[in-house]
Amino acid sequence: MTPRATYRLQMHADFTFADATAIVPYLADLGISHAYLSPITVATKGSTHGYDVVDPTRINPELGGEDGFRALVAALREHGMGTIIDIVPNHMGVAGGENAWWNDVLARGEGSEFAGVFDIDFSTPIVLPVLGDPLPKALADGAIAIEGDEVVAYGEHRFPLRPEDRGTGAVEGDALAELLDRQHYRLAWWRTADDELNWRRFFTVNELAGVRVGQEPVFERTHALFFRLWEEGLIDGVRIDHVDGLTDPATYCRRLRERFAAMPRADGVPAIIWVEKILGAGEPLADDWGIDGTSGYDFMEEVAALLHDPAGEAPLAEAWAALSGRSADFATEELQARQDVLAWQFEGQLKACVRSFVALAESDPANVLTPEMLRRNIERLLWVFPVYRTYGTGDAAPAADAAIRAKARERVAPLIPPGEDFVVDAVLAWLAGEGPGDATLAAEAVRRFQQLSAPVAAKGVEDTAFYRYGRLLSRNDVGFDAERFAGTIEEFHAAMMARAGEWPRALLATATHDHKRGEDVRARLAVLSEVPEAWSRYVERWTGMEADALEGVDPADAYMLYQTLYAAWPEELETTDAAGLRDFAARVNAWQEKALREGKLRSSWEAPQEEYEAHAKALVERLLDPAHSSGFLDDLAQLRRELAVPARANVLAQTALRLTVPGVPDTYQGTELADLSLVDPDNRRPVDYDARRAALAARRDPKLALIAELLALRRDRPALFADGAYVPATVTGERAGHVLAFTREADGERLFVAVALRMAGSGGPGWWGDTAVSVGSERMSAGELFRERTVAVRLV
Repeated sequence: MTPRATYRLQMHADFTFADATAIVPYLADLGISHAYLSPITVATKGSTHGYDVVDPTRINPELGGEDGFRALVAALREHGMGTIIDIVPNHMGVAGGENAWWNDVLARGEGSEFAGVFDIDFSTPIVLPVLGDPLPKALADGAIAIEGDEVVAYGEHRFPLRPEDRGTGAVEGDALAELLDRQHYRLAWWRTADDELNWRRFFTVNELAGVRVGQEPVFERTHALFFRLWEEGLIDGVRIDHVDGLTDPATYCRRLRERFAAMPRADGVPAIIWVEKILGAGEPLADDWGIDGTSGYDFMEEVAALLHDPAGEAPLAEAWAALSGRSADFATEELQARQDVLAWQFEGQLKACVRSFVALAESDPANVLTPEMLRRNIERLLWVFPVYRTYGTGDAAPAADAAIRAKARERVAPLIPPGEDFVVDAVLAWLAGEGPGDATLAAEAVRRFQQLSAPVAAKGVEDTAFYRYGRLLSRNDVGFDAERFAGTIEEFHAAMMARAGEWPRALLATATHDHKRGEDVRARLAVLSEVPEAWSRYVERWTGMEADALEGVDPADAYMLYQTLYAAWPEELETTDAAGLRDFAARVNAWQEKALREGKLRSSWEAPQEEYEAHAKALVERLLDPAHSSGFLDDLAQLRRELAVPARANVLAQTALRLTVPGVPDTYQGTELADLSLVDPDNRRPVDYDARRAALAARRDPKLALIAELLALRRDRPALFADGAYVPATVTGERAGHVLAFTREADGERLFVAVALRMAGSGGPGWWGDTAVSVGSERMSAGELFRERTVAVRLV
């Protein structure tokens, strides 16, 4: 069954297969073709997301197990709908003693039948950074004991003993230290993880261990369930989590495609395969992996950039720099953030990467590179690498990598130590598969670099710089290029025409379980790019009227807080509703705590600065307390009223484009009504489906009504959307820059779509003047098109 429109559901113990089954009729009425589920395999008990898989061979009993999953699929099939599941090939959860494979490796070391599953350097004991203190102190404090056949630390962490050490009885003092020394693992202070870990983890998460899925036996073992579900007709495809974490994503994806193709369906429809892939600026998606496209972050960036007014870039950047004392240029912030996370959080992986290049260099008899040279220049390349990673194998590299290496060379040039250009060139040659030395060592060195550049980019940009840089927060989200403030209509047209030709089955997302801000939060914020001077006046006034409350809070944090309060304000919340304001304050404080700690400037997860966080929390509570800040709240309400029309126009434009351009539109759970969520866990809150059923029946909510209208159109004319060409329409007149229009055309059918953009200051139909849209011989006045709403969609 070919996907027409998906609906993303986050599965966990409080939203099970039975809960999903109950909303299938609603999803069918909405016009959805496929339920798109977060990981369904056994995860750590109580997991709210499923990415901490502990057993990839079974369906999670917390979700309802296989019987529950089959019941959900049956309900979907009864309504003519399909199923797509999220899979996690890169890593497994290893905390809490729940992963039997990991436990066996801890007990038996390299002799375990599961040793090849995990990406571990077995030359030294497996480092387990779980102790609150260095090992000698933990032992002296009695924090470690033997209970039965397990080592117990702090009464909560349990690890198996080697088989030959079981049954040993009570062990204390030196004997306990000696027993621990004999194990295949080493208990370590948690602060040493970044420096000493000898196994690949997911980003900086010690609870997630990298899987060597590139090894065919591991691939088959970890994917057997998915192939059975496909063969039995229970799933229609998969979304691959964090594909760039794998050793060789291209080979993995091709192998996955081949295995699905070896079990063809009776209807001949191939499996859908989407990859979670963050594309850098100008980075093309490889067209030889056998995939159907990405999971949609690239579209989220394209449509978000379109909503911003380029005229707002300079004044907002200047205002940010003046207020924060930080750079107006995101590139400066990004460089510092990458330097910080590489030094603070990836030292262990960096050392292993450098060691691999040293071994490779020394395998060449003509080598002149020292370990120190290699470290300096590998480090600098990682500071500026322009994409998540390249895809070399040590002896070759895809042609598309050449442009990436050239860009990296250009960006690193000012940072190279004097006289060491040849070192950078040597590393880049190895990434190209063209350097000297042992082929096996080359493959290992290239693997380590590529599996390090991706997490450095992710943690440095998305999880650090995006929380430090506050020019306009709507340009800081997963997959976004924050250096690019706005996109043009022409750029958007070009991107959509390319989608129609190259990736017509790629996913189109504007909200995900990973977004920093909800789609409608970003849409509201984008309006500020149209009114930077007015926004600055409001900020200046708030800074004066709340001077006492701002005491002790960095102006940069206050500025980002103002943006958040404006953009995430719940639609029905009144400024006099004290209880509602307290609930909103709790949500904002959760976001703010995460933002401060991820930013790592005034607090951090490793060392929370409680006094500063308390000041920041008090500010939120003061600003949202009508007894103390009625002036601020009234002011904020006035701003929201002034910008309500352009904000709504942005919401509807973004919605309409997601549902009409080439690709498969995804609706993230609950976002068919206003999505005013913040970063997780806020964006994973329970969804009120009773309210959505009622709203769908009433058709009163403009966003939901538009979604239902366009999904019905997609259902009635699937070929037009699946195969239709994307043809830009001609727009002329004084407001031409405020209209994006195009047609979708296939088999004699033509759908016309026009959306109004950047509507701050608009004054009704007369505001459009002589602006008109031409399709073929028909010329349509923009004033007439947008007389009643800011989106026009019709068959022509």
